[in-house]
Amino acid sequence: MKILIADDDALSRRLLEKTLLRAGYEVTAVAHGRQAVEKLAAPDAPRLALLDWMMPEFDGPAVCREIRKRRDHSYVYMILLTSRESKEDVVAGLESGADDYLVKPFIADELKARLRTGERILLLEDSLVEAREQMRFKATHDDLTSLWNRGVILDLLGRELTRSQRENVCTTIILGDLDHFKNVNDTYGHLVGDQVLREVARRLLLSVRSYDFVGRYGGEEFLIVLNNCRPDSALGRAEQIRKSICTRPVHTDAGPLEVTMSLGVLLSCDWGHRPAEELLNEVDAALYAAKTEGRNRVKLVKPEERTAAVVAVQAPADRLR
Repeated sequence: MKILIADDDALSRRLLEKTLLRAGYEVTAVAHGRQAVEKLAAPDAPRLALLDWMMPEFDGPAVCREIRKRRDHSYVYMILLTSRESKEDVVAGLESGADDYLVKPFIADELKARLRTGERILLLEDSLVEAREQMRFKATHDDLTSLWNRGVILDLLGRELTRSQRENVCTTIILGDLDHFKNVNDTYGHLVGDQVLREVARRLLLSVRSYDFVGRYGGEEFLIVLNNCRPDSALGRAEQIRKSICTRPVHTDAGPLEVTMSLGVLLSCDWGHRPAEELLNEVDAALYAAKTEGRNRVKLVKPEERTAAVVAVQAPADRLR
C-alpha cells in the first residue's frame, strides 16, 4: 500500500522511510506541508499519511484540514507525529481531521500496528463505497441488460428535451422493438431470449456515442436518445442502429439466431415544445407503422405526415411483434 511521509527533518524522514519500506509499503516522502497536500490530492494518491506536526508553510493539522475539504477524493487515513503530549494538543490534532496521533519518540512496532488499523478502516470504507455504488447501479439500471431502466431513461429524455429547447438544438428519439421476439422465447426458451436481449443491448451501446442514452423501455423495446443530433443525419443514425442488429446473427446456447429490429424515429425540432409523453406516443405510432410495413425497417414520423398508419389510430392490444 502507498504511504506518504511529510517531515521537514531529513534524518527523521529517512528513518521513517527505511522502516516503512522494510514493512512492505510504497513510500513517498516530502519535506513540507504544501507538498503533502499536492501529493495527497493527486490522482492515485497514497491513502495513508504520516504527518509531522511542525512543518514549514502547512503544518500537520493544516494539511489534515485541507485534505478533509476535498470530498471528491478517496478517504486518506492520516496520523500526526509530534512531541506534544497535552490533552489539548491531542484534541486539536484530531479535530483538524487527523485519524490518529503518535507521540515521538515511538517504537516501530507501535507505528506499524497503528498503520494496520488504518488499513483495516480503509478496507471497510472501500467496501461501503462499493456497496453503495452497487445499490445505486441496481436502482438505475435494468437487471438483465445493464442499460438504463425505464424510469431513468424517461427522466434523461425529459432533461434532454428541456436542454435542446433551451439551446435550440435537436434531439432524436428512437424507439426500437425486436421483431418476432415472442417466437424466440416460445421456441428456444426464456434463457435464450435473455441472451438475445443482452447482446442486442451491447450492440445498441456500441452503435451510439458515449453521451447518447440507451434504455430498456420494456420487454423487447429499447428507447434511444441521440443528443444534439443534426436533423439531416438522424435517419442515417437510425439505419446504422438497425443494421447493427440484423447484419450478423446473435450467438446463443441454441446456436446462431437471426434477429431484426423495427424502429420509430422522431426529431424533437419538428414538433415544437411538446411534452415527452406526447412525443413518445408519436414515436410509438411510428414504430407500429414500421411493424405493419414489413418490420426490420426505420419509420420517421413528422407532424405534416400524420397518416392513419402512423398517428391517427391507436395500436390494437395485440400489437405486432
